Amino acid sequence: MTEFEDAVIAVVGRLEPGDVVTYGEVAAEAGYPGAARAVGTLLRHTDGLPWWRVVGTGGRIRTPDPAHQARLLADEGVLIVNNRVAITN
Repeated sequence: MTEFEDAVIAVVGRLEPGDVVTYGEVAAEAGYPGAARAVGTLLRHTDGLPWWRVVGTGGRIRTPDPAHQARLLADEGVLIVNNRVAITN
Protein backbone atom coordinates (compact mmCIF):
# COMPACT_ATOMS: atom_id res chain seq x y z
CA MET A 1 0.00 0.00 0.00
CA THR A 2 1.02 3.59 -0.53
CA GLU A 3 1.54 6.14 2.25
CA PHE A 4 -1.63 7.89 1.05
CA GLU A 5 -3.67 4.69 1.31
CA ASP A 6 -2.30 3.90 4.76
CA ALA A 7 -3.05 7.43 6.00
CA VAL A 8 -6.62 7.47 4.65
CA ILE A 9 -7.37 4.00 6.00
CA ALA A 10 -6.11 5.10 9.42
CA VAL A 11 -8.35 8.19 9.44
CA VAL A 12 -11.48 6.39 8.24
CA GLY A 13 -10.79 3.42 10.49
CA ARG A 14 -10.96 5.68 13.56
CA LEU A 15 -14.47 6.92 12.74
CA GLU A 16 -17.02 5.83 15.34
CA PRO A 17 -20.71 5.09 14.77
CA GLY A 18 -22.52 8.38 14.25
CA ASP A 19 -19.38 10.20 13.07
CA VAL A 20 -19.69 11.88 9.68
CA VAL A 21 -16.85 13.62 7.83
CA THR A 22 -16.35 14.85 4.29
CA TYR A 23 -13.97 13.40 1.73
CA GLY A 24 -12.02 16.65 1.98
CA GLU A 25 -11.76 16.41 5.75
CA VAL A 26 -10.42 12.87 5.47
CA ALA A 27 -7.87 13.98 2.89
CA ALA A 28 -6.71 16.90 5.04
CA GLU A 29 -6.53 14.81 8.23
CA ALA A 30 -4.50 12.19 6.34
CA GLY A 31 -2.04 14.88 5.29
CA TYR A 32 -3.18 15.19 1.69
CA PRO A 33 -5.34 18.32 1.43
CA GLY A 34 -6.95 18.58 -1.97
CA ALA A 35 -7.14 14.81 -2.47
CA ALA A 36 -10.86 14.41 -1.75
CA ARG A 37 -11.55 12.57 -5.02
CA ALA A 38 -8.70 10.17 -4.37
CA VAL A 39 -10.24 9.42 -0.96
CA GLY A 40 -13.52 8.54 -2.67
CA THR A 41 -11.75 6.29 -5.14
CA LEU A 42 -9.88 4.51 -2.36
CA LEU A 43 -13.05 3.96 -0.32
CA ARG A 44 -14.83 2.56 -3.36
CA HIS A 45 -12.10 -0.05 -3.80
CA THR A 46 -11.25 -0.94 -0.20
CA ASP A 47 -13.30 -3.44 1.78
CA GLY A 48 -13.76 -3.33 5.53
CA LEU A 49 -13.91 0.43 6.06
CA PRO A 50 -16.95 2.39 7.29
CA TRP A 51 -17.23 4.21 3.95
CA TRP A 52 -20.80 5.35 4.67
CA ARG A 53 -19.48 7.78 7.31
CA VAL A 54 -17.77 9.84 4.61
CA VAL A 55 -19.92 12.26 2.62
CA GLY A 56 -19.50 15.05 0.11
CA THR A 57 -19.21 18.77 0.76
CA GLY A 58 -22.20 20.16 2.58
CA GLY A 59 -23.14 16.72 3.84
CA ARG A 60 -24.21 15.44 0.43
CA ILE A 61 -24.51 11.70 0.03
CA ARG A 62 -22.39 10.95 -3.04
CA THR A 63 -22.52 7.20 -3.60
CA PRO A 64 -24.06 5.15 -6.42
CA ASP A 65 -26.71 3.94 -3.93
CA PRO A 66 -27.58 6.96 -1.76
CA ALA A 67 -30.55 5.21 -0.15
CA HIS A 68 -28.23 2.49 1.19
CA GLN A 69 -25.76 5.02 2.62
CA ALA A 70 -28.61 7.05 4.13
CA ARG A 71 -29.99 3.90 5.78
CA LEU A 72 -26.59 2.99 7.26
CA LEU A 73 -26.14 6.50 8.62
CA ALA A 74 -29.69 6.63 9.99
CA ASP A 75 -29.08 3.32 11.76
CA GLU A 76 -26.24 5.10 13.59
CA GLY A 77 -28.51 7.99 14.60
CA VAL A 78 -27.51 10.43 11.88
CA LEU A 79 -30.37 12.58 10.59
CA ILE A 80 -30.65 12.63 6.78
CA VAL A 81 -32.78 15.21 4.96
CA ASN A 82 -32.98 15.33 1.14
CA ASN A 83 -29.89 13.10 0.72
CA ARG A 84 -27.82 15.32 3.02
CA VAL A 85 -26.61 14.91 6.54
CA ALA A 86 -28.62 17.36 8.62
CA ILE A 87 -26.48 19.54 10.85
CA THR A 88 -27.84 19.60 14.39
CA ASN A 89 -26.49 21.77 17.17
